[in-house]
Amino acid sequence: MTQQMTYPGHARAITVMGLPLVGGHLGQIAIGVSDTVMAGWYSVEALAAVTLASTYFFVLLIFGSGFAWGVMPLVAAFDAEGDEVGLRRATRMGMWLSMGFAVLALPLMIWSRPIMALMGQDQALADMVDGYLFIAAWGIFPALMVMVLKSYLAALERTQVVLWITLLAGVANVLANYAFIFGNWGAPELGVRGAAIASVTSHSVSLVAVVIYVLWKMPQHQMFVRLWRPDWEMLARVFRLGLPIGFTGLSEVGLFAASAVMMGWLGTVALAAHGIALQLASITFMVHLGISNVATIRAGNAYGRRDPAHLARGAITATVMSALVAVLTIFVFVMWPEPLINLFMQRDEPARDQILVIGVGLLAMASLFQLVDGAQAVALGILRGVQDTTVPMLLAGFSYWIVGMPASYLLGFVFDLDGVGVWLGLVFGLGVAAILLNARFWGSVLKRLGPTDPAAA
Repeated sequence: MTQQMTYPGHARAITVMGLPLVGGHLGQIAIGVSDTVMAGWYSVEALAAVTLASTYFFVLLIFGSGFAWGVMPLVAAFDAEGDEVGLRRATRMGMWLSMGFAVLALPLMIWSRPIMALMGQDQALADMVDGYLFIAAWGIFPALMVMVLKSYLAALERTQVVLWITLLAGVANVLANYAFIFGNWGAPELGVRGAAIASVTSHSVSLVAVVIYVLWKMPQHQMFVRLWRPDWEMLARVFRLGLPIGFTGLSEVGLFAASAVMMGWLGTVALAAHGIALQLASITFMVHLGISNVATIRAGNAYGRRDPAHLARGAITATVMSALVAVLTIFVFVMWPEPLINLFMQRDEPARDQILVIGVGLLAMASLFQLVDGAQAVALGILRGVQDTTVPMLLAGFSYWIVGMPASYLLGFVFDLDGVGVWLGLVFGLGVAAILLNARFWGSVLKRLGPTDPAAA
């Protein structure tokens, strides 16, 4: 019988692997923030167009990233088995599927004007969005390739390089924005189209960097040799695993997009407060997402070794660590809401007092939100690690849209709780997801893997 890793050992391993992934996620958010800020420096119209267009791009990117996320548990399991051929096959077919999705998504972006019209957008704004997406759309090819290769590297526990590549992309994005939005350093002044060029540039720089790293550090995997050859069996396996992950991500992104629409019904001030609270919640959620990623990798490794005791201990540790982060976040959000909200506003903002009043209530809800969102994210990560994605997709979709969205509407508009009610509905939906997904793992999936007693192991 092999010696089982202790809970402190699991916690150390999760921390060492997770911190670079958290940093990478925060770096990715920083890229979006820099786009928003620099577009806002150019003009309010540019800010609105870049915000709408980048959100549209992001929704498609998240959907298409399901195949990249599907690569992660497969590579982790193959690595545990010592099967280098298997991990190469999975990564290659992840690239194939991601490029196939990019081809399908491309027309939705380069001909976005009719879609913007159907969404009821102003013609001038729709034209600017179309100009941005006509260029930025091409970035989905390198962006999805990078997602696949980052998943491959993370599954091999090379998380440090994931962080450095994200930071490199962030620097490239800022420099390209500065050059092409404003016409600096001899570049043409292109405004919104310049922001699109910067987006494609940052994704391309990331791809070049990650390909160089894989060729340099992992030559034994021969990742790009005969990449053109199809592997239909593995392609089908990655497809079955990744498609539900993509739909789960799309379902969650759609939930938050719908909540923004409902907050907009309450007025511009309420929507501004919602944006600030959501930005703060998104930043802290990156810690939970990093823990979730590590849970996927370590669960995949244990699954590959058929070691349910190790899997159970790791799952308990990841869940507790996420809960501790949530408790710390709750303390900060409840104790210092006004200073946090003020970080996002000018002192002379006319609606400052109104935004503060609404925002303090929303941050209180965001505190509860952290606890349940972290729990459901970690549970999803563990289930992906054991290659269970279809039922979790259905459970998450039920929780988000059958429970969460109606609850948000009822509490916000029928019971007149306004923005607090909308957020409380989100908490209900994510809370149900946390319960159902954890029940799925502990009550069904883990039992099928074999007997385990993590407390006694």
